[in-house]
Amino acid sequence: MVVLTKSGHNHKSQTTSSFTSRFLPCVQTGQFDLFTLTLHLYIYLDFDRSEVFSTYLSSCLAIGYKNMSTRRKPSAPAMNGVTSPISSSTIKTTAAARAPFLPTRLEAQLLAIYPLTLLLGSVFSVLSPASRAAPYSPDLQSHEPAYAPSYFAQKKNVFNVYFVKKGWFWATAAFFAFLAMWPGFGSGLSVKRIRATLRYLVVTTWWVFVTQWFFGPPLIDRGFRFTGGQCELLKDPAAKQEMSDTRVYITAATCKSGGGTWKGGHDISGHVFLLILGSSLLWFEFLPALTRAEGLRDGRKIVLADGKLASVAVEKDPNTEEEEPTTRGVRFSLGVAALMWWMLLMTAAFFHTWFEKFTGLIVAFLGLWAVYFLPRASPQIRAVLGMPGV
Repeated sequence: MVVLTKSGHNHKSQTTSSFTSRFLPCVQTGQFDLFTLTLHLYIYLDFDRSEVFSTYLSSCLAIGYKNMSTRRKPSAPAMNGVTSPISSSTIKTTAAARAPFLPTRLEAQLLAIYPLTLLLGSVFSVLSPASRAAPYSPDLQSHEPAYAPSYFAQKKNVFNVYFVKKGWFWATAAFFAFLAMWPGFGSGLSVKRIRATLRYLVVTTWWVFVTQWFFGPPLIDRGFRFTGGQCELLKDPAAKQEMSDTRVYITAATCKSGGGTWKGGHDISGHVFLLILGSSLLWFEFLPALTRAEGLRDGRKIVLADGKLASVAVEKDPNTEEEEPTTRGVRFSLGVAALMWWMLLMTAAFFHTWFEKFTGLIVAFLGLWAVYFLPRASPQIRAVLGMPGV
């Protein structure tokens, strides 16, 4: 049996009074943090003063919960159709809504697959004993063919020759298969089909500019030259005479075709760029079909002509939304996108340096953002390119 002395009682009263003055006003004003409050209680009170602890903890919880509920829930409408006005002082201003030109949570998760894949491949190349033991040639941007640690590490593997090297053909075939088969585009030459085709043409133009031609050499070759790269002089004088100096120095293709070596600068990974751009083109086009078939909410936001922020649902065709959801035409496109992801992983594991792969990722994302995210914030651009599923 514990006997509480007078001095103990006074000490308890002083503790209680001090606690009340220090912590209770903080809770009453709504600045309530359960973890912090409990921590302060344990520190400030001795464990044997359970009465003080239990009394004030329960009172603080009750007051804090009441204050939190008051701030989070506005006044409910009154009965009989009469609404009671809500004072602006009782409504807590929430954080600003997500910008329309940023990806939704689902889109962000999808896009995160690409850098994670590059990271996984790069880590594998470092940790794999076979990859570490195989000599790597910076000029070839791959392992020496005779010592390739895997079939996929050989540039002449069938997937690289007939799929990656012709990657834009497969992306184009998959896109138009989906464009022709998915009922969500409407019948015939609908506005949705025209806008989807325009999106494809803009993305294709970006692919051409980066890898094929940009008023002369493509952007990859221009970047290589800008960072100090050049075509190593041909060793055979007769072969050099067949090519002008301009052609020898201007592009990687003409350099290699003439027997030279393209070396010295930063070479953006064209494979990484193509595989990410092509697979993302397919993903963003058929993703609305998948989300609708699965009953998922479309979280995209758009800016209207009057500058207001709204859900993308306001521009969707009500008649189309009432139709039965279907994924017809998605399977072939999904298969091509999946194979592109696998080859991206193989590229990350066996080809290029990490910085070459990273810049390929960034350049691909720039084109995707301009086509699939920027129109959400610009009604003028959206009127031309539209949006997938809208």
